[in-house]
Amino acid sequence: MRKKIDIFCVKHPDFGIPNLMRYLTIASAVMWLLNMVNPRILPYMTFNPYYILHGHVWRLISFVFIPPSTSFLALIAFYFYYFIGTTLERQWGTARFNIYFFSGVILTVLYGFLVYFIAGIPISLTAKYIYLSMFFSFAALFPDMQVLLFFIIPVKMKWLALVDAVFFLFGVFSLPFPANLIPVVAILNFFLFCGDDLLRMFGIFKKSNTTINFQRAAKKIRREQASSLYRHKCAVCGRTDTDYPDLEFRYCSKCVGYHCFCQDHINSHIHFTE
Repeated sequence: MRKKIDIFCVKHPDFGIPNLMRYLTIASAVMWLLNMVNPRILPYMTFNPYYILHGHVWRLISFVFIPPSTSFLALIAFYFYYFIGTTLERQWGTARFNIYFFSGVILTVLYGFLVYFIAGIPISLTAKYIYLSMFFSFAALFPDMQVLLFFIIPVKMKWLALVDAVFFLFGVFSLPFPANLIPVVAILNFFLFCGDDLLRMFGIFKKSNTTINFQRAAKKIRREQASSLYRHKCAVCGRTDTDYPDLEFRYCSKCVGYHCFCQDHINSHIHFTE
């Protein structure tokens, strides 16, 4: 599944909503301000299959905008979520980040309806664990990055991820069934997208030591270029040095094979694995 997602993202780099986290943060901040004016608003925004089937269709998406807290701590959470989300989008690209986030939303919605139709329990849900799963992804990609906890204490992301994992486990064991499985559902897409990064972060999984014959691959590329009207072509956007003579092109040493990228995608593309 991950391989298919990666191929789709490479072929459709512009798929999705650019700067998605900016819009989510603004919407959550507006919801937070509205709750300050009228605290009875938020219960009308949570996901609840019973009310959705009785006309409250906006709950299918409004639960994503519910702030993580109704206190001023929400402002810190807004900043943190925005920072993590925008960094993930720059690292993965717009398409992959959108698929990651909305797959978590879809899994949560499906679980809510499944519980309602099978057990008859209309559970009310928010997107809290979906946002927290982004924290796991960020920590898996940048385990040694330091952040200032409470703007004072420097802590590496991988240790904060362990604290986040404890919070997830606490939800699993403290919440009543079936709400206690929401943390598990929310983290499924994390394992799909970042499972190998997580294992690599703790030294459990090592990168493949497959040796790529770059000399042979370079000769193959040159043969293809000889029959074309260009020398360099970006593997993401398809732009060539013939169409864009002022554009800079480079080859990625982290990709399996011999792949060329333009200056806009050399640091933001998805690495080829085969």
